[in-house]
Amino acid sequence: MITFKDITLEDKEAITSITMNSERKNCDLSFSNLCSWRFMYDTKFAIVDGFLLFKFYMNNQLAYMMPVGEGDLKKILEAIIDDAASEGESFLMYGVCNNMKDEIEKLMPGKFCFSSNRDYVDYIYLRTDLAELKGKKFQPKRNHANKFYKTYTDYEYVPITADRISECLRLEEEWCKANDCGQQNGLGNERKSLTYALNHFDELGLTGGILYVNGKIAAFTFGMPINHETFGVHVEKADTEIEGAYNVINQEFAKHIPEQFVYLNREEDLGIEGLRKAKLSYQPAILLEKNIARLKG
Repeated sequence: MITFKDITLEDKEAITSITMNSERKNCDLSFSNLCSWRFMYDTKFAIVDGFLLFKFYMNNQLAYMMPVGEGDLKKILEAIIDDAASEGESFLMYGVCNNMKDEIEKLMPGKFCFSSNRDYVDYIYLRTDLAELKGKKFQPKRNHANKFYKTYTDYEYVPITADRISECLRLEEEWCKANDCGQQNGLGNERKSLTYALNHFDELGLTGGILYVNGKIAAFTFGMPINHETFGVHVEKADTEIEGAYNVINQEFAKHIPEQFVYLNREEDLGIEGLRKAKLSYQPAILLEKNIARLKG
C-alpha cells in the first residue's frame, strides 16, 4: 500500500518540481486547483520512484490520476492498482490523454476499458492568439474589444496584489448574487474554491489581473503555470453590465502572461451550453480529451 498524504501549501515545490517539467497540459495538475478543490475531492498525493501520484474521491468513488513523471510506468500502474485493491475498491484512473491511452495499451494490453466525456475536455489556446486577436477569425472579438476601448477610455489594467484581493471578493459576491450561486451547487463549490485561492494568492503562486472602469473594478482573472509551456487560467469574473469586460480582461491577461508560455489552458465547459459556445468562439488550438481508465474484471 502506498503512503499518500494530504496536500498542503508547503508541498508546492515538491509537486510543481515534477509538473513543471512534464509535458502534461491538464488543468487538473495546477497546484492551485489541487489545493483549492481538495475540500471536494479529498485529494492526497505521493511521490514514488520519480512519479507524482494523486488519489481522490469522485462522486464518493476512489480514483487516481494518471501518474506524472518519467520511469517504469508499468510498475507504477501496478502499484496504484494494488493500492486500490488494498482499499477494497475497483481501480479507476482519470486524466488519461489519448497518447497516454495508447501507451497504457502497449504496456498492459486489454486490461482497461476507456471512456471520455465531452463536458470535461480542456480548451487550450495559443497565448498569442488571445493576446493579439489577429486575423479574420478573431474579427468579432476585436470588434467587441475595440468598442470597449472607445467607450471606456479611462479603463485601467493592473496586476492582482494583496491590497486588491478584497475588491475581487466583492465583485465575486456581486456576481454570485446575480447568478444565484446559493441555488446552484456547482457555483457554490466554485465560490468556495475561488475564495480559498484569493485568500492564499501568494502562497499558491498565482498571477492575476484586474480591469478597472471609472475607478471601479469591472473584472478580474487569475491562474498559474501548469507546466513549462502551459499557463492555466482558472477564474474569470466580470460585471456583465459593462459590455466587453470579459473580452478585454481575457485579452489583457494573455498580453501580460510571460512569453515562455505558448499555451493557455482555459479549462472545461462542464456541459454548459453558453460556456461551450464562448470557449469555442476563441478558436482553441487543442481540445484536450481526458479519458477515464477502468480496470476490467
